[in-house]
Amino acid sequence: MSPQVKSSVKFSVTIAVITFVLAAIFSVVSESVLSNVIWMIGLLIVFIIVLAGVIFDMMGIAATSAVEKPFHAMAAEKVSGAKEAVNIIRNADKFASFCNDVIGDIAGVVSGTASATVVLQIANIFGEGDGSTIQIVLSVVMTSLVAALTVGGKALGKYAAITASTKIIFFAGKAVAFIEKNFKIKLLPDENKTAR
Repeated sequence: MSPQVKSSVKFSVTIAVITFVLAAIFSVVSESVLSNVIWMIGLLIVFIIVLAGVIFDMMGIAATSAVEKPFHAMAAEKVSGAKEAVNIIRNADKFASFCNDVIGDIAGVVSGTASATVVLQIANIFGEGDGSTIQIVLSVVMTSLVAALTVGGKALGKYAAITASTKIIFFAGKAVAFIEKNFKIKLLPDENKTAR
């Protein structure tokens, strides 16, 4: 087995394990939070989850379309986030996989589960139980709304990611620099890949 295949398999297994753990955490947290709040707050939480998925999808696309050149001068001047932005671009495949596949897909699943909880809360207000007409209508409306916001938001995010990739990756670089400096967590490996 070639080193590239081994590296790809290792990354795939790692990302699958991370996805499993994060999905479980997000599901438990969202369910416990949503069960203790009124339906309007629950609806707001659903929209925040959808927005998070859209933002991370946008960052993943931006990483694959950005180029290193604008960040080299900033990195030489020790501008915070510039070195990390270069590192994001050099690891665009891994960064995009994490943002688009891990966070983006988890946000999609969790938003669906969370919207089902909100539907149940609203149906209970009307005194309707499982399988009632109101619950079915609410479920269809919520599912359609969440799907429309997700797809429409991601389409808009992709346009922004392609046209403003440098700004988005610089922001992501600053966020990575902040996390690595303050929480002592290494988010991206330092790999010397060929500059694009």
